Amino acid sequence: MIRWVFAALLALLAVPLAAQDSMPPAPYAYNQLEDPALEAKASALMHTLRCLKCQSQSIADSDAPMAGDMRHQVRARILAGESPDQIRRWLIARYGDYVSYEPEVSSTTWPLFAIPVLVILIVAGVLLRRLGKRRSDGGEAEAKA
Repeated sequence: MIRWVFAALLALLAVPLAAQDSMPPAPYAYNQLEDPALEAKASALMHTLRCLKCQSQSIADSDAPMAGDMRHQVRARILAGESPDQIRRWLIARYGDYVSYEPEVSSTTWPLFAIPVLVILIVAGVLLRRLGKRRSDGGEAEAKA
């Protein structure tokens, strides 16, 4: 009896997972816009947006269903007259800063820009101090000789 309840529970949990991949792709996920100028805008924007599932590919290069949905959103919004900057801001508001390959400096992303600069300054300071110490040690050795 417990086995049947457990099997039924697993089947109920698996139904949404099976349905997710059986959905047909969005209309503009794999179809380009008819107007070449609008498609060029959409394509340029899609190359600057990261696939959230693949994480190392742009949505233009990814075959993940989520990237297809994002391509559809970009093309549909371009077709509706939105600018690429408006679409980028909408996607960042929806998915977070990580979706963009061109992050903006904000209250959440400033450490990404500040920490590398601080590390370089610290390393430069340590190197200058060590090189300065060697030169002064070398000068003292020559004065003693």
